[in-house]
Amino acid sequence: MSRPPVAARRPDAGVTLLDLLLGLLVAGLVFGLAVPAWTNAVARVRATAARTAITTTLFDALRSATVLGREIVVCPAVGDQCIGGSDWSRGWIAFVDTDGDRLHGADETVIDRAPALPRGVRLTGSAGRPRIVYQPNGGNAGSNITFTLCDRRGPDDALALILSNGGRLRAARPARAAAAACAAGL
Repeated sequence: MSRPPVAARRPDAGVTLLDLLLGLLVAGLVFGLAVPAWTNAVARVRATAARTAITTTLFDALRSATVLGREIVVCPAVGDQCIGGSDWSRGWIAFVDTDGDRLHGADETVIDRAPALPRGVRLTGSAGRPRIVYQPNGGNAGSNITFTLCDRRGPDDALALILSNGGRLRAARPARAAAAACAAGL
């Protein structure tokens, strides 16, 4: 019997150590580049969702005040109870303030409720403005309030939402100190 020619033999099947190491290197590079980009994308989406939530609440409260002809209070809250301070990250409510005490009572209708923001996202309001009171004419009592929205991306990516007494809401870059203070609380 004759042996088959050398060219006709099947090559050895399998992966060499060099092939395996090159594959691991490529996978590590892809993973190392994808994770930070993914983390930033998730943070951006969470911050956008928080911005949408507070904006929606403020516009709904304004609309309700003018349509119902009643004062509507928006305040940082846990459950249905307004809490003091300037940190809105634990959630907020908007309610019809029928007795004028600026605190939610059992007989007062909640028109909007937002849960706590996800970890890594923070929303703070101006010091001294623990609540917003929309008047039936569409304005809000007190002074302007500035919300500072930040996330784990840092103070450079923070956003200010400024609500005027007339009810106009606009976005701007926050003051450096406000952005740094917001991000420091994460």
